[in-house]
Amino acid sequence: MAWFEREFIAVPEDRKNQLVYKWPDVNIRRYSRAIVNADEIALFVKSGQVVAAMGPGRHRIDADELPVLGALVDTLTGNNFYRAELYFVSTREFPGIKFGGRLADIADPVSEQVVTLRVFGEFALSVRDPAELVTSLAGTTDLSVPATVESWSSDLLLKAMKVAVTQGISRGDWPVLGLSGQLEPIEAAVVRQTNLTLYEYGLRIPRLGNFDITLAPEDADRIKRLAKDVTYIRLAGDFQRYAAGELALGAGQGFAHGHGGGDGFLGAALGLNAIQQQAPSNPWQRQAIPAAAQPVPPVCTGCGTDNPANARFCMNCGDPLAARPRHCTECGADLTAMAKFCGNCGTAATS
Repeated sequence: MAWFEREFIAVPEDRKNQLVYKWPDVNIRRYSRAIVNADEIALFVKSGQVVAAMGPGRHRIDADELPVLGALVDTLTGNNFYRAELYFVSTREFPGIKFGGRLADIADPVSEQVVTLRVFGEFALSVRDPAELVTSLAGTTDLSVPATVESWSSDLLLKAMKVAVTQGISRGDWPVLGLSGQLEPIEAAVVRQTNLTLYEYGLRIPRLGNFDITLAPEDADRIKRLAKDVTYIRLAGDFQRYAAGELALGAGQGFAHGHGGGDGFLGAALGLNAIQQQAPSNPWQRQAIPAAAQPVPPVCTGCGTDNPANARFCMNCGDPLAARPRHCTECGADLTAMAKFCGNCGTAATS
């Protein structure tokens, strides 16, 4: 079994889903057989540089087949081994990689409220240039651990999304409420920005999978309440009328749920009173008609005696009395001495 493992070099079955697989032995026996699958490429790396590459197929590891391997011969082993790192890099796309977290605290231009945005979703990762990937990350990242490269790419994607979403909302391109309707332009902007960073590492993100940008639950409730209040205030005409209606409505809901105690009656009374105070007067309500003025008894200018209302001469001294003012018996308006009808309401004047 040991002889078989040393004679045949290939990616183990349980490692075929890795982006990069590193052969564990740096001493590679001469004439060994390397099996490279159709979606792989094998790279020999020496001192941080790629010195040879093998495409899909079966290869005999020998300088006769790959002349560049002559520089890798280990003379201490009698030229029976090549000393180098051997990497198998997958060229297929790896979908379904998770990413997500908090994006940023941002002020909503519409409501002027500060809210927290979060994103959760998936993305696909592929290798653009196997040689650049191995030489750029081999010294800083453990490529033998699959989650390392995926986690690093996920962090870059999240960073790019923070920048893109924050700029888009600040410019007014995307509303805070309704970001789900802008996922297509958001994806395009984020993938473009992320791939600019990944380019020098030989990686690329071809696309995002299912993802969604949401508000923190408490922020979503606050923004929805504010939007509702603004709409209702506009319909009611002003804030005082809306507040009065809300107070009365809250009291009514309390009664409906069986919690209408003393506080409920007080709330209802306050709400109805506020509504009455704010409600405009009924345009169809008839204005009160002032009572008709009562005739004033004439007083004699000669002797000062009070006389009956219809008297023309003083009943004490016989002097003629001054003509008394006339008033409409219906509305109380002043009438001239010769008027037959009231000029205000049209009622016939009495003598």
